[in-house]
Amino acid sequence: MGGDHAPGALVAGAMQAARRGLAVTLAGPANLLHEEIAKQGGEVGLAVSVADAPEAVGMDEAPLAALRRKPRASVRVAAGLVARGEACAFFSAGHTGATFLSAYAAFGMLPGVDRPALAVTVPTETGAAILLDAGANLECRPEHLAQFGVMGAAYARVMLGIERPKVGLLSIGEEAGKGTELVRDAHGRLAAAPIEFIGNLEAREFFTGRADVIVCDGFTGNIALKVGEGLVAAAQHMLREELGAELVSQIGALLTRRAFARFKQRVDYAESGGAPLLGVNGLALVGHGRSTPQAVENGIALAARLAERGVVQRLADAMRA
Repeated sequence: MGGDHAPGALVAGAMQAARRGLAVTLAGPANLLHEEIAKQGGEVGLAVSVADAPEAVGMDEAPLAALRRKPRASVRVAAGLVARGEACAFFSAGHTGATFLSAYAAFGMLPGVDRPALAVTVPTETGAAILLDAGANLECRPEHLAQFGVMGAAYARVMLGIERPKVGLLSIGEEAGKGTELVRDAHGRLAAAPIEFIGNLEAREFFTGRADVIVCDGFTGNIALKVGEGLVAAAQHMLREELGAELVSQIGALLTRRAFARFKQRVDYAESGGAPLLGVNGLALVGHGRSTPQAVENGIALAARLAERGVVQRLADAMRA
């Protein structure tokens, strides 16, 4: 029931995931969801079921107060399914705060983790990098950023297949003494952590691939992520305008259509579908509020892949080490 296009996009994406052989349970008002499944052509044999959850948390609501008033909110019901072992992960395109609080209440935290972090995969010149935190914590302490570095490195090993991922701390200069008090104190803690810490990373190096893991507080990470999304959208719009301006450009556009399609695939948030909330003792993924059916399908597929690879246990092992 979360996101700008709920429940239609969520149901459509779940059905697409089911056609790929995944089993999906939809949490929301049962009658409404059954109607939506029928509207989407709900084929017999698809592993799509419904868990009745008559309430939902609106994007404009304070999450803690809303969840107290709505014990049967869809996001709480979804988290409960995972906590009871009836599902391996849950995906939400709704209120990020409500998703975090529901996951925290249902799963608790991994030993050694004080705060969770939203880990987003971002494209780089050399492939991809993991950015965390992308918005779960607007304010952090140095020890939180150190924990993010350890969790991010463990996640990069699972997600990117890099045995010794390079971890960078987002700052305004490469020197250890640059940045806010938070960044300066976190630098020393990250340097002492059992990870491949490469020091500070300037914003201009964000997409170069110099770091496989980029660590920052959630306020900074969320802004960086949305600036990147906005820049990509603006660049695509300007390119379309320029390539459509003259006949020669139009011919060039036709010849390079495949290259532009590949570029869009690399930078489109819908390709990854969601970002896991690292640090909670269970698997929860947060999707974009504007998630399309494709994004939902990919988010569910990512959840299944991370469950198969035992990402929560691997994070627990990393924190214990």
